[in-house]
Amino acid sequence: MMMKTELIRIYDPAEDAEGVLRAGDILAHGGLVAIPTETVYGLAANAYDEAAVKAVYAAKGRPSDNPMIVHIAELSALPELVTAIPENAKILAEAFWPGPLTMVLPRSSKIPLTTTGGLETVAIRMPSHPVACAVIRAAGVPLAAPSANRSGSPSPTTFRHCVDDLWGLVDAIVESDDCTVGVESTVLCFLPDGTPQVLRPGAVTPEEIQRRCGCVSVAEAVLHMLPQDAAAPSPGMKYKHYAPAATLTLLCGSREDYAARVNEYYEALQRAGEEDGFYAMCFDEDVSLLEAPTISYGVAYDYPSQAQNLFDVLRQLDKLQATEVYVHAPEPEEMGLAVYNRLLRAAAFRVVHL
Repeated sequence: MMMKTELIRIYDPAEDAEGVLRAGDILAHGGLVAIPTETVYGLAANAYDEAAVKAVYAAKGRPSDNPMIVHIAELSALPELVTAIPENAKILAEAFWPGPLTMVLPRSSKIPLTTTGGLETVAIRMPSHPVACAVIRAAGVPLAAPSANRSGSPSPTTFRHCVDDLWGLVDAIVESDDCTVGVESTVLCFLPDGTPQVLRPGAVTPEEIQRRCGCVSVAEAVLHMLPQDAAAPSPGMKYKHYAPAATLTLLCGSREDYAARVNEYYEALQRAGEEDGFYAMCFDEDVSLLEAPTISYGVAYDYPSQAQNLFDVLRQLDKLQATEVYVHAPEPEEMGLAVYNRLLRAAAFRVVHL
């Protein structure tokens, strides 16, 4: 059943104060609002309101065992949401909050299990986007806010993406500037000895966490498929995510090896008369070597630019009616690990090492 969706303009919280209050009021009364953060747009609801959270799952078509991230605007809001804060969590909050870091901690009774996907832990972050923070404060409650897209499709980095996916399914969408990071936040938990463990990579890299805490672990599920019967402690770990309609295959290797494999395959498709719909999703430096139609997602080794472009390019593939795509995979290092992780899931773990 379609509903009326309101477009609320908020580019500057001070200048667009009326829009901030309107978005906050909708959320305070159990509504759903797509809001910008520095990472991707989030579909926000009152984290305490089970009915509102269930409405988010329904609007997204999201599995109910996929936990949501709770967003706060002040560090002082954290203690009532959790029952323990490890020392390394305090160190990382001081270093990276507000910012693109989510920490999984033992939940307090204030956070319903509906919000946590049935887990006794809750994922929490403090976004740095001024519009997100203003809306959280106006709502007066923490906001559960997974990405503002239909479940499984590429995450939204512009309000136009949210309009494409959620118009008629949510109460309001905030019109604001494009997201600057482009991939979702880093998510980590803490092992029994206090070691931070990365569950989903993002802009806060394992290298940066290592420098702050002296230790870091990366969960196996970052680079490998989580068993379907396993509980997912973090969003983005269990299900196929971020995927366009086309079949993606990741090719790992040098510029020359990637071009040779793409060209060989494209020539075979041409001989069979089946080349329509094939694209090479590559780096800027690859384009001159390729005979197939190309779409670039950034400069090789410029991982922040790749992250910022990634989801928009995946959405462009649908507009191009791509059916099969060979992707030149980034190196899984620094922020490239976050880009590689998203592409792995978009490709349903189809990887070829050249």
